[in-house]
Amino acid sequence: MDGVINVLKPPGMTSADVVAWLRRTLSFRKVGHTGTLDPEVAGVLPICLGRATRLAEYFTEQGKAYRAEMIFGLTTDTQDIHGKVLSSEPQNLGRERVLEMLPHFLGKISQVPPMYSAVRKNGKHLYEYARAGMAVEREAREVEIYHFELVDWQEEDLPRALLDIECSKGTYIRTLCHDLGERLGTGGTMSYLLRTRSGPFTLDASWTLEEVETSVQKGGDAFLLPPAAGLGLSRVDLPAARIKAFCQGLPSSCQQVKGSEPRDGQAVQVFGGDECFLGIGIWREGSVYPHKVFVG
Repeated sequence: MDGVINVLKPPGMTSADVVAWLRRTLSFRKVGHTGTLDPEVAGVLPICLGRATRLAEYFTEQGKAYRAEMIFGLTTDTQDIHGKVLSSEPQNLGRERVLEMLPHFLGKISQVPPMYSAVRKNGKHLYEYARAGMAVEREAREVEIYHFELVDWQEEDLPRALLDIECSKGTYIRTLCHDLGERLGTGGTMSYLLRTRSGPFTLDASWTLEEVETSVQKGGDAFLLPPAAGLGLSRVDLPAARIKAFCQGLPSSCQQVKGSEPRDGQAVQVFGGDECFLGIGIWREGSVYPHKVFVG
């Protein structure tokens, strides 16, 4: 059982809970996720099975898309609605001010990871310090926001905004909401989050856990995508005469590349005849060097 499942993670489960559930349901041990979602967050969570777990790092690197709701005038210690309330003050904030501010967050920006996060500092997760009542210095990280759109607006004492966001990996959406509130002078807290896309895996093509279980009970595996599905790497197709060489760890020169021209040292996905996925190679000066071989 080698492949990828585009899971719709429900709220209330950790990513590790989803992995454990799939192990039990599929009676299969080699299962791993491609990046965590907070327990309260729902949405797309690609899961790798079997040999596809060796590809998890390439899925993790891909961009993400979210739909988030935030509340202006409310702040918490976790930057989301589940934390301890630090302040709550009615705001006279109009939709136009928010629209004017959103473009300032597009492109490459710096984010300071929240204290309630899994980022490590001196060997410990930040949330461990936070739970002990400690605040430690955190280094800012560069992330990139590709799209930031106001979808809906509710004029209330504590106004609410529904936002669509496309961003690079490692972006904290609750920190983005917090920083937007700070820039507007109102404060802000994320009240809801749904991941609508992870790389090429989308919400409308995802499978709920109930759907996966029903399919398994009927003896099906329609939920299982090929290992290379959605890799997003440039593709190299080797001629039949070089397939055995690749599987034995030997490099091959290649003139045909599908997708963007890879840089030296960049990973590429390698295929042989009949759409056979051979594995991952490293591109160097017009040749592909085997890196992770999937075919014996």
